[in-house]
Amino acid sequence: MRVLILGSGGREHALAWKIAQSPLVEKICIAPGNAGTAGVGEHVALDTKNNSVVSAFCREQSIGLVVVGPDDLLADGVVDFLEQENIPVFGPTKAASEIEWSKAYAKQVMQEEGIPTARHRVFETSEGALAYLQTQKPPYVLKADGLALGKGVVIAKTKEEAVDGIHSMMDAKVHGEAGNRIVIEEFLEGLEISVHAICDGERALMFPSAKDHKRIYENDEGPNTGGMGTIAPVPIVPQEQMKLIEERIVLPLLRALKERGRPFKGLLFPGVMLTKYGPMVIEFNARFGDPETQSYMRLMKSDIVPALIASAEGDLSGTTLEWNEGAVACIVMASGGYPGAYEKGKEIRGAEGAMGEGVVVFHAGTKRSGTGALITNGGRVLNVTALGTDLKDARARAYEGVEQISFEGSQYRKDIGASVISVEI
Repeated sequence: MRVLILGSGGREHALAWKIAQSPLVEKICIAPGNAGTAGVGEHVALDTKNNSVVSAFCREQSIGLVVVGPDDLLADGVVDFLEQENIPVFGPTKAASEIEWSKAYAKQVMQEEGIPTARHRVFETSEGALAYLQTQKPPYVLKADGLALGKGVVIAKTKEEAVDGIHSMMDAKVHGEAGNRIVIEEFLEGLEISVHAICDGERALMFPSAKDHKRIYENDEGPNTGGMGTIAPVPIVPQEQMKLIEERIVLPLLRALKERGRPFKGLLFPGVMLTKYGPMVIEFNARFGDPETQSYMRLMKSDIVPALIASAEGDLSGTTLEWNEGAVACIVMASGGYPGAYEKGKEIRGAEGAMGEGVVVFHAGTKRSGTGALITNGGRVLNVTALGTDLKDARARAYEGVEQISFEGSQYRKDIGASVISVEI
């Protein structure tokens, strides 16, 4: 089988790395890819925003499965187009993925179905949002309704910060059209985790728990990013809690979307807060997380391809996933200035040498220069992952790998997983 992966980040490198291990796969094509994916597949120059071009390539190259990485391609309807062309594709349709590209829609579904989530209001004007703000107490949670590269959330500790956030999203349009509507919701307290499940419209194959670290600085300080690192599984989250999340959140959402004529096939990714009242949804995503995927692909023992195919075909019955013992840590190395303005073209040294025992480096914002040197080409540059006997071991191995790599202005968090490590020991 030939597989086409759409995307260019660390998530796509991790997926390509895992898919390449399958005996069912003879060739992987990646569009557009990065310097790391070049080592596991063939880069193809495709306009991934043009569904007709993607479809034509699949027919010409006899592609047996397309795996869609980025959320914006799902929102653009690439899955719908390929399914109409009878090309097997892993991912939800545009209608099913609306749970991600419209937070207001996701909230509506959760409210109608009794899926636990924070109380909220939706606003289409800054005037309305500002007036509502006066009736609320801090901290304030503001969310751009549309897609914003994982950066469309502001948790404001003061009213002044919240006012600035509203003006920034709705008036200054820092996230473009994604901020035409915003959601203001109550602040939830507890442990935030990432949940992943491969779905076929009715059934779900649940992954272990993971924990992302969104803020740019240690101790969860500074602005939100696309994600600065992950651990999996989270040692203080018991399996009983994951079963509860499946029963109260994942399966009810699948039933709700099927009843609405938009069955969800693909990867469902709820961000969940474990509160004293039970698990509550922070948001729904309709694709593999980044950098969660980088950890999950290291932890997954099974061949992932049969599950991807079964999901695309709409029948996961009889399909299972096995996981390695131990734990994984993923440390993101980012460009200086990220998540704000940053420079590209900085030479990266030591990425190959960092691949020590249990360590795999997944590329994100990288490319080759004209002379063949590895250089930075994005905000999040590299993902250093390590599989260890436990979380403490995995973290130590991952940070040893990070220390082997250097590029001008590089930044990374030194506390990935630290908040739960003391509980595990």
